[in-house]
Amino acid sequence: MKIDWDRRTCARKGHVTYAPDDPRLRVRLRAETAHGEVWRCLRCGDFVLGAPHGSGPASDAPLVPRGKVLRDLFILRFLAIERAVRGVFIVLVALAVWKFSNSQDSVRQLFDEYLDVFRPVFRHFHYDLDHSPVVGTIQKTFGYKHSTLVLVAALLLAYALIELVEAVGLWYAKRWAEYLTVVATAAFLPLEIYELTEHISWLKIATLVLNVLAVLYIALAKRLFGLRGGRRAFDEERHSASLLEVEESAGVPARTA
Repeated sequence: MKIDWDRRTCARKGHVTYAPDDPRLRVRLRAETAHGEVWRCLRCGDFVLGAPHGSGPASDAPLVPRGKVLRDLFILRFLAIERAVRGVFIVLVALAVWKFSNSQDSVRQLFDEYLDVFRPVFRHFHYDLDHSPVVGTIQKTFGYKHSTLVLVAALLLAYALIELVEAVGLWYAKRWAEYLTVVATAAFLPLEIYELTEHISWLKIATLVLNVLAVLYIALAKRLFGLRGGRRAFDEERHSASLLEVEESAGVPARTA
């Protein structure tokens, strides 16, 4: 089922109308009804009862996202939510590492006590906790220096900050955030691939696939790094997706640069 992004957005945010000074365009965007004047919405194209929200030269009309631009914005906000959730999770992990670094001995003692309690239980099910990879990994962390754990916590916080900055920027469709997301995500792809060579899991595979698709989509759809015409082509696409389409639907020839 095809999604009508224009009407979907107007249903949530309301219509956007504008009265241009150009009489040829003005007469095609305005109509009279038994209930009063109506103006064509710059987003969905429907006629809306009431006075326009603004007026002036056609070139000063608000740049209202439409169609493909709205779809792109929806995808960017989905990625923003994913980045925000990941950032918050990493912050929690960093706090846990920092707290562990300050009480390493007591945590080790508590872990050893519980290990002694559960060892006979797991042995009953023919599972040797002393040779468990998970237990071995946890015991290995007890050997890390306090300074090393503090450094790990700091690096995790820095990584979380990048994720949260990306989330805010993507939510508001900032171009610098798109560049930051592509560069930061691409930089961690080799690490994610290396982790898959060590241990394969569906979560790691899904994360890798999502990050690869995010890098390709943002770089191509937003024409970053000069791709598909670069910033100039991107700005022209946004303009043609709003005012020029309205002009064409009103029967006024689109202006060419």
